[in-house]
Amino acid sequence: MQVLLDYPKITVISPQGCLNATNALEFETNITKALSQDGVCLLLVDLEFVESVDSAGLMALVSALKLSQKLGRSFSLCSISPCLRIIFEMTQLDRVFEIFEGKAAFEAACFAIQSVKTNSCQKKS
Repeated sequence: MQVLLDYPKITVISPQGCLNATNALEFETNITKALSQDGVCLLLVDLEFVESVDSAGLMALVSALKLSQKLGRSFSLCSISPCLRIIFEMTQLDRVFEIFEGKAAFEAACFAIQSVKTNSCQKKS
């Protein structure tokens, strides 16, 4: 697992290979550490290089989402392959997670939100 991007308030984690019972606990621990760091407002899990996910992997993602909500942090997924998307749809987790097509779509959404906040602040001044 690599942390590819580490902006002041956004951390991107990119797991690789399989997300299953063998490594789900380690994955969840890494996400918990990332979410618990001061200054992290948003965690993006980039699943581009994840080949498969089992119930333990899904549970690790759900646990991380619950923790992020408890801490008041945002949690998103991106770059889900068609095979993984089927799993998310069958389990209806596609309705639970905020999912972006890729990092570019995520960055565009963040930029749009930041622009709205900046414009709102300027109008109040």
